[in-house]
Formats: sequence, C-alpha cells, structure tokens
Amino acid sequence: MELFDEIQYEILKGYVEEIVFRNVDNGYCVVNINADGVLETAVGVFPPIEEGEYLEMKGYFSVNSKFGEQFNVKECKIARPEDKEAIMRYLASGLFAGVGEVTAKNIVDLYGTATLDVIENAPNKLASVKGVSLKKAMAIYEAYIVHKEQQATIVYLQSYEISLNLALRIYKQYGEGTRRIIEKNPYQMVEDVDGVGFITADKIAVKMGFDQYSRFRISAAICHVLQEAANRNGHTYLPRGEVVYEVCNLLRMELDEYGYLVNGIILDNVVMGKIVIIEQGDTECVFLTRFHENEYGIAKCLTDMMKFAAPIDLNVDVDIDQYQKSKRMTLHEGQIDAIKNCVNYGVNVITGGPGTGKTTIINCIINMLKKQGKRVALCAPTGRASKRLSEATGEDAKTIHRLLDLDFTGGKGHFNYNEDTRLQADVVIVDEVSMCDEYVFHALARSVKKGGRLILVGDKDQLPSVGAGNVLADIISCGLIPINYLTRIYRQSDDSLIVDNAHKVNNGIMPTIDNKSKDFFFDSQIDTAVMLKNVIDLTTKRLPAFAGITSKDIQVLCPTKKGVLGVENINVEMQKALNPPDKSKGEIRSGANIFREGDKIIHTVNNYQMEWYSDDGLSGSGVFNGDIGYIVAIDKSAPSMKVEFDDGRIATYRQENFDELTLAYAISIHKSQGSEFPAVIITAYGGNPYLMTRNLLYTAITRAKAIVVIEGTKESVAKMVKNNYTAKRNTLLAEFIKELSISKLSKLV
Repeated sequence: MELFDEIQYEILKGYVEEIVFRNVDNGYCVVNINADGVLETAVGVFPPIEEGEYLEMKGYFSVNSKFGEQFNVKECKIARPEDKEAIMRYLASGLFAGVGEVTAKNIVDLYGTATLDVIENAPNKLASVKGVSLKKAMAIYEAYIVHKEQQATIVYLQSYEISLNLALRIYKQYGEGTRRIIEKNPYQMVEDVDGVGFITADKIAVKMGFDQYSRFRISAAICHVLQEAANRNGHTYLPRGEVVYEVCNLLRMELDEYGYLVNGIILDNVVMGKIVIIEQGDTECVFLTRFHENEYGIAKCLTDMMKFAAPIDLNVDVDIDQYQKSKRMTLHEGQIDAIKNCVNYGVNVITGGPGTGKTTIINCIINMLKKQGKRVALCAPTGRASKRLSEATGEDAKTIHRLLDLDFTGGKGHFNYNEDTRLQADVVIVDEVSMCDEYVFHALARSVKKGGRLILVGDKDQLPSVGAGNVLADIISCGLIPINYLTRIYRQSDDSLIVDNAHKVNNGIMPTIDNKSKDFFFDSQIDTAVMLKNVIDLTTKRLPAFAGITSKDIQVLCPTKKGVLGVENINVEMQKALNPPDKSKGEIRSGANIFREGDKIIHTVNNYQMEWYSDDGLSGSGVFNGDIGYIVAIDKSAPSMKVEFDDGRIATYRQENFDELTLAYAISIHKSQGSEFPAVIITAYGGNPYLMTRNLLYTAITRAKAIVVIEGTKESVAKMVKNNYTAKRNTLLAEFIKELSISKLSKLV
C-alpha cells in the first residue's frame, strides 16, 4: 500500500438546505445538503449560492475530529434541479421576486420536471398558472436567465483566483459581456472596476498567456504607476523619467532595453487622451488626464472668481460694529481684516488653528450677507465636519456632495450642480478645506455661479487630503489670493490645555503633560502590552466613569496600522471588549474582519453609487472615505449589513461592498481629519519617522472636543514634536493659477 492513497473523488448532488457558514470574501462555506433525503455537510469554496438551489459537487468524504463526517468540495456548479421538490424549493428560494411557496407549488404542479425548460424556452406559458400574470412570467424568465449567466460568470472568474466579492463587482460592471471583455483585454478592468488593480489584472493576463510586452500591459502599468502615486503619496503627476523607471521596475524589464518602448506608449496614451504631459522648467510632468483636468480646472475657476466677483453693497465698518454690539463682543483686528477681505474679493482663505476665531468670522459674515438678502451656502468635505459647521453657525450646512446633488441617474455618477447648472448662492463657504482633494474641490469650484464668491476656511497645518492634490497649501503658495492668517487664541479656559498644547506642538514646543489639567492627560508607559490594556480600560471603564460619557464618545487614534498599538490589532481587542460574540446578534466574516451588529465601522473608499436614506425623509447617493457609523442590522441569508452613519444616513451593504468597511474602534489619524470627538486616546510609541511627525500629532490633538489622553512614551512625543517632516506632493495647481494670470507653461502635444 502506498504511503498516501490517491484520493477517490465522488459526485454529490442535492439542494441547499441551510448555509451554516459563509465567508463572503473568499466564498468558503459550510453547507447542509439534502441529497435524496439524506442530510450531508459540505465544506469548501462555493460560487454565490442561496438556500434552495441545486448543486452538483465533486469532492471526497472525510471525518473531521470536531464536526464529524463532511464532504470536501473541490468543484461545484449550480445544477438544474432534477425532481419536483427540488424545483419547487429553487423557485421559492427568494431569487424570483413575487414567487413564494404557493406560487412555486402551482407552477410545478402544472409543469412538473419540465418547469425550468418552460421558464427558459416558453416563459409566456407560465401565465396559465394561477397567480402568475404575463408580466410576472417574463420577470421570472429574466431573473432565471440573469442568475444563470451570473453563476456561470462567477465560476469563470473564480477560476482565476479572484475573490468572490471582487468577482461580483466585476460582473456588476460588465454583466453578460464579462467574459468577452476580459478575454480581449483583462487590463480594461483596471480602468473600469473599483478594487481591480494592475496586479490582479496582470495575474489573469499571465494565466491567459498574454504577451508580457503587450501594449495593453504596458499601458495599464503606466496608468497604475500614476494612480498609485496619487493613492499613496497624493501626487497629481510624476516626472516622465520616474514614470518610465517605475513601469520598467514593475514589469521587471531592463530600463536600458525597454525604456524607449515605455516612452513610446506614454506618447500613445497622450494621443488617446488618457495622459497629459506638461513642461515645467526642465521637467516633463506626466498626468492622468482626469488629474490634469481637475487641477487646471480649479485654477481657471479661482482666477475667474477673482476677476469677475460681483460687488457687494455693504457698509462694512457699520455692519461689523452692529454685529459686535449685538453679540456683546469685540472682534480682533485680524478678524476684522478677514471679514473685509471676504466682502471685497472673489476668493478668500481664512486659516488658523483651534480657538483662533474662525467660526466667529464665519458667523459675522453670514449675518452681514443675510441682512443684505444675499444667499449663503455652507459646506464641508465630510458629514461630521458639515454637522459641526451647522452646530457652530445655527445654519444648514451640507457635505459638498450633497450641496452639489450627487446623482446616479443613468448609471453614471454626476453632480446636478455644475458649470451648466450652477448653485444659486451668492457666497459659498467651505469649512475644513484642507481635507478637499482636487476632484471634489474642482466639482465645487465650477458650480459657483458667475460673479459668486468662495470663502475657504481651514487649518493650513493639518494633514493634507487623503485624495490627490494639496488644494489649500497650493492656493496659499500661489501668492495671488488673499490669505487671512489667524494666530491669536480666543477659546481657552484657564484649566484647559487642549488648545494650548495643540499650538505648542504646532510651534515645535513640547506639550504640557503634567496631568494637572482637566482635559489633557499623559500615561507614560514603555511596555506595549500594558499600553494596549490601558487603551481598552480607558475606553471601556476609566474615561466613561471620569467624564460621564460612553464608550461611543471615545475615539482611539493611531499613527500606524500595524503592530501591537496599530489600528488593526487595537480594533480586534476593542471588539472583544465592547462587542463580543453574542448568539442574539448577526455576524458576518469578510476577509480578516468579523462584523457584528453594534460594531463601530468606517468606510474606507469613495463609493459614489451607494444609495442611502435617513429617518427624516432624505435620500441620495454616495458614501465616502472616512465616514464613521455603526452596524445596526445584519442579514446573513442575503448577505447584507445595514449601517447608520453619524450624520443619520443609513446605507445597506451588499456582499460586493463588504471590503469597503473596516472596524473603527481605532482609526488612523489620517482618517480622523475633519472629525471631532468628545474624547480621543492617542497612541504614541516608536514608528517610522516619516509617519511620526509634528503635524500628525497636531492633527490628532485637534480632533478632541473635551479630553485628550496620550498613551505612550515621552521620547516618542518629543520626537514627533521635533520632526517637522512634511512629504512634498507633486502638484502644479499654484503654477496653473499663476499661468492664468501671466502665461508661463506650455503644453506638449
């Protein structure tokens, strides 16, 4: 007898009685199968299946020491149910809208085992069944064909080791044309499907036998390099030489031998309109076309606003005086200058740290403009930031996306307010403008009506946007737009240190950490295991008891994702403490994440198509990177999760969107931009010096409304305070603004 006997595969057929477990990311399932009345447990990777479907599986039986005998599935396909009971279960499985057990029984009673042939080849005959109209008959036919095609396509995609979630997303994009498109050019997915990067497409292409020097492959690699530069470093362009080097490195091609080929394909992409090259001094700057359109478009909008702003008839000195008297306050000279600039110029920037009076200026401007009958629109990049702006001003403030009325009519996202249909507001005020990437800011700028004004409010020392560009810094550096710097601190009580310490850090001074204030605390530790335990205790017990708040009011902020004190590990441990397994709660596993009802989550990408509604009757599309909320319901059978965000929006996540969520008991400091929490706990221990920077610590401290706790070492805090490193972003916005005033740049064709 051989040491290892060859496995003898068997065929198991039956309908799905129950899906005991499903990993929605990779398709691994534990399924109870009814095989001719015998219940068998099957385990393995399945295509998308529903209870009631009939499966044909190839595999082998084995005995698991814990769970007993089970069938190990190696191949699985959705089979046509072979008997009347299986067909009836399939029809009543929920795949066909309006078909329940009664209607399914009526259909099968009439057509028996020929039912599926009737649905596929003569669906109009279903109208002879009691309770089935001709319209419903055609709906059943369409659902059957779509489901059959989807199942076959998903199996096809999974053969290329594509995860189930991603396969569903690809099918949603291409539908019945999926195979044709992928077999012609798998790299097309990189441009069309969120979540499909060059690496994934390249693996598929290699399996298909694509030539490694294919123009499709090199072209996709060029776009990938430019997109990754934007995603990772915020660059809107790369120097041409760097693009060629990175592409050759990615494709493992010798630069000296193949650099000319990459250069040629870059120029081909220019001709096709995918890439723009701008000459800046001795550098040829290579843009993806959309990044160039955004950047140049912003410059054009801002220079037009500066030139064509309609005059506002105000007696500024009198109005400011009246406002001061009505509020029983005295504005500082710098605040008065900022207010006057906002009245006199088409574009203005008001920048300052916490407590420097930005909100006071906004309120005064709103008061003056409304007295003159002017229309003012308030907005911010995120739901949290817009909610804070509403609370601070007493006015309706919206996210930029809601202000511009993001819409997906016709299947493609667009803003209903744009250069053709402009906002009616005379003045648009944007808070937390440092968070705006160029795509969002361009959409806003081009929607401001002709003659309108734009007031940009933010903190120049905060971290730049997560998306590409560096809008606020570039506008400031161009030197052609009025900038109002606020440095005087107004909001600070005697026993409060949050604002004072934020400004100390920003100025390179060690914060006061003597634990004598009511709102700023430092817990000095060197053992990461002890720090982790303290973070959990602070969140679950100590801070709630001390401040009379709940754990939901506390946000843990981390400089890094990895390590004992990184976002990922803290989330795992916090979930154990705050939301442990509970049979009464729904639970879904997706990749490395386990999601439970009640979990705090954060959305990690921009999804402009996701629909939402709120209890006050509003509805719309768009959930964005950094939106935080809670899972309020889980449906394992669908599978789906319902999430309610902090601003009241409620969205339902289907299987293909689960990877857009992650736990948010702890989040990165970058993800916290624009948010404000009653209490924050900041981990500060070791880390890459390119990450552990002054403005990172400054940003974290300024996220706290009432309490800051730093958990770490004084050495780490001191290093961050001293480290004034700021990664430079490749952008040309400032140069474009100058060009539109004095033409300097020339475009290569």
